[in-house]
Amino acid sequence: MLLAYSAGGTPIVLVIVGAVILIYSFVMNKSVFGRHIYAVGGNLKAARLSGVNVKRVDFLVFVNMGFLASLAAIVTTSRAGAAVSTAGNLYEMDAIAAAYIGGAAVSGGVGRVSGAIIGALIMGVLNMGLSIMAVDSAWQQAIKGLVLVLAVAVDIVGKRRSAV
Repeated sequence: MLLAYSAGGTPIVLVIVGAVILIYSFVMNKSVFGRHIYAVGGNLKAARLSGVNVKRVDFLVFVNMGFLASLAAIVTTSRAGAAVSTAGNLYEMDAIAAAYIGGAAVSGGVGRVSGAIIGALIMGVLNMGLSIMAVDSAWQQAIKGLVLVLAVAVDIVGKRRSAV
């Protein structure tokens, strides 16, 4: 419940998100573990042959995602004021679309934290705009699905053009 408040006009959730962005940007750009994540995502066999402990990296990535999911659940529950069983429904499509809009590659091994944040902001604006325009929730999901398909198509076409 305390996370729903603000400190001096700055929402506490914004401070938490800022800290998470800074920490993950540092880890992904400046640490060996971040390079291992990119290596495993880009080419599993090459990462294994270059000495990366792939099982350890996979395990730590899944532990990390569990931590981030729990943080998101705590923030969502705090902002709602109560635990609701349907609190995170359909957030997964928004997260995937945000990653692809932000520049993550379908094939893996490419992407930046800052790109994912930009993609999340775009998806947030899209969600808010559709809600303000009173678009039916089924149509909202269809529009967001089309945005996701478009982002994936742009990535695939871009990969084909750079390969030629």
